[in-house]
Amino acid sequence: MIELQPLLAAYQTARRDLLAMRGDGGHWVGELSSSAFATATAASAIRVVSQRIKDDGRREAYQQVAARSVAWLASCQNADGGWGDTQAGPSNLAATMLVQAAIHLARQDDHYADPLANSRLYVETHGGLPGLRKQYGSDRTMLTAILVNCALAGMVGWNEVPALAFEVCWLPRAWLRSHHISATGYIAPARVALGQARFFHRWPRNPLQWLVRRLSVGKSLRQLGRMQPLSGGFLESPAWTSFVVMGLASTGRGQHPIARRGFGFLFDSVRGDGSWSIDLSLSVWNTSLAVGALSAASGDVGALGSSDWLLACQRNDHKSFSDAQPGGWACSDAAGSLPDTDATSTALQALAVLLKSGTQSQRERIETAAAAGIDWLLAMQNEDGGWPTFCRGLNREPFDGSGTDLTAHALRALQTWKDRFADRAIAAAIQRGLEYLARQQRPEGSWCPIWFGNPNFALDENLVYGTSQVVLAYRDLDQIDARPAQRGLEWLAANADTSGGWGGGRGDPPGESSSEETAMAVEALLSDRHDAKRLAVLKRGLNWLVEAVEQSRHRQPAPIGLHLARLWYSEKVFPLAYTVSALGRAVKLLSRSR
Repeated sequence: MIELQPLLAAYQTARRDLLAMRGDGGHWVGELSSSAFATATAASAIRVVSQRIKDDGRREAYQQVAARSVAWLASCQNADGGWGDTQAGPSNLAATMLVQAAIHLARQDDHYADPLANSRLYVETHGGLPGLRKQYGSDRTMLTAILVNCALAGMVGWNEVPALAFEVCWLPRAWLRSHHISATGYIAPARVALGQARFFHRWPRNPLQWLVRRLSVGKSLRQLGRMQPLSGGFLESPAWTSFVVMGLASTGRGQHPIARRGFGFLFDSVRGDGSWSIDLSLSVWNTSLAVGALSAASGDVGALGSSDWLLACQRNDHKSFSDAQPGGWACSDAAGSLPDTDATSTALQALAVLLKSGTQSQRERIETAAAAGIDWLLAMQNEDGGWPTFCRGLNREPFDGSGTDLTAHALRALQTWKDRFADRAIAAAIQRGLEYLARQQRPEGSWCPIWFGNPNFALDENLVYGTSQVVLAYRDLDQIDARPAQRGLEWLAANADTSGGWGGGRGDPPGESSSEETAMAVEALLSDRHDAKRLAVLKRGLNWLVEAVEQSRHRQPAPIGLHLARLWYSEKVFPLAYTVSALGRAVKLLSRSR
C-alpha cells in the first residue's frame, strides 16, 4: 500500500480544509463557479426589461448592470474565440451564442468588436445554428430558450425558434399521463414563458392551434405564477429565471408580477464582479457529502452540528410541478429548488451517520425524517428499476429518465436504512435497482452517469464518476465480489492516467487528472484490494492524492459537474469532500492492517 504517516498527514490537512469551509450553522454552502451561460442570459433579460422601462433613472441603472456583466463576459473569452459554461471550461456553441446575444442587446457591438469577430469565427467553424441544434438534440426546451434569446438580439429569425406547447401545463394531469405527455418537471416554467414568447412573435398558421394557444395564455400564466417560489427564482437558477423574465418582457409583460419577482431574484443573486452562477448553491448536497466524508475515518461526526440543519431542509410540502410526494430533499435549502433523488439519497446517508452520535431527541427526529425519505425514494423508483432525478416515469425529457449514478446513490441510502425499516419493500427495490445497473453496464465494464461530465472523454461522458459510484453501491451492498462490480474495478484500474490519477482521458495531449475523479476511483478501488495489478494502480492513485494535498491542488475544483440541460459547473466543496472521503477510508484500512 503506502506509508501511513504521509497518508495521515495529507488526510488531516484535507480534513482541516474541509472543516474550514463549514458555516456557522453547521452546514456547507460551498461556492459554485461563475457561469458565462448564466451571466449572458441574466444580462440579456435585464436589457430586455430595461428597453421597456419609461423611467429614465431606472432604465439607466439597469443598463449599467447589464454593461458590467458584458464586461465580465468579455474578460473570460477563451483563446479559440468562444465561451464555455465556466471560466475554466472549454468553449461551446450555446454559451458563445448567448454571450453574442448579450453584447448585441447591450448595444456594445462597437466596444467589443474584436471579441465579437473572434466569436463569429468560432461559431462558423463549429457548425453554427445546425451545430447548436445537434448540441441539444432532443432537449427542445433549452434549444428554444437559447434561440429566443438570440432572436431578441436579432441574430436569428423567429421562424428558427421551435414552438412550445405551453397550453399543456393546465390540462388535467390524468389525461396528460394517459397520452404520455409531460407538463411537469423543471421544464414547465420555461415552457410557458418561452412558448408564449414564440407564440406572440410568430403566430402558428393553423387557425385551430392559434385559437387553442390564444385561449390558453391566461390559464398557463396563472399556472406559471403558482410554480414561482417566494424568492422569485425558478429552480433557484439565474439562467432559468432569466429565460422566463425575458420571455414575458419581450411581449410587453415586463411589469407582470411574475416578471418583477424574477427580476428581483436576478438582482439579489448577482455577484460583485457582475457575474452569476448557474445555480445559487448546492448546500444540502455539499453538507451531506461533507458529513459522509468526515465520517470515513472515524464515523463520529456528532460535533459538526449538522443534524438540525439537514432535518430542517427536508421538504414536507407537495411540489405541484414535480408530482413528488413530501419527504425528499433538494440540493439546496432554497425554497424554489426541487427535491431530487441525489440530494435525498446523500441526505439519508448523512443522517444515518449523524444518528449514531445524536441526542435522544435528535435520534427520534432523524428516524422520523428518514422514514419519510425512504418512502419518497421507494415511490420514485421507475418501472425499469432505476431512479430518475425529479419525476418518476418521465423519460421524454433529459434528466427525467433513470440514471446509473442516481440509482447507485439511492441503493446506498436504502441499504443504510434497510434493517431499521424492515417493514418497507426495500429489499425488492434494491434487487430491481441492481438488475437495472447490471443492464446498464457497458461491454468494457464502465457505467455512464447523468449528472457529471468530462470534456477529456468521448461525448463528454464521465465514466470515472459513474463507474466509481456504482462500484461503491456494490461495496455498501456487500456485493463487491459480484461480476459487474469486478468488471467495474477492472475498468477503473485500466483507465488510470499516466500521472497516477484519473480524469485526464487518453487524448493527444491528455487532459489533467482531477482531485474529484482520482479520489472517487481510489475509494472504489479500496473496496477490493486482493488483485495485485489493481493494488499497484491503487497505490499510485493514493500517492497522487497525497502529492495533490501537499501541493494544495486538492483545493482546485474541476469543471465536471453538470446542471440542468448539461450546463457545466465546478464546486469548491467537491474536491475537498471526495479527497477527505478517500484518504479517510485509506487511513482507516491501513491503520487496521497495521
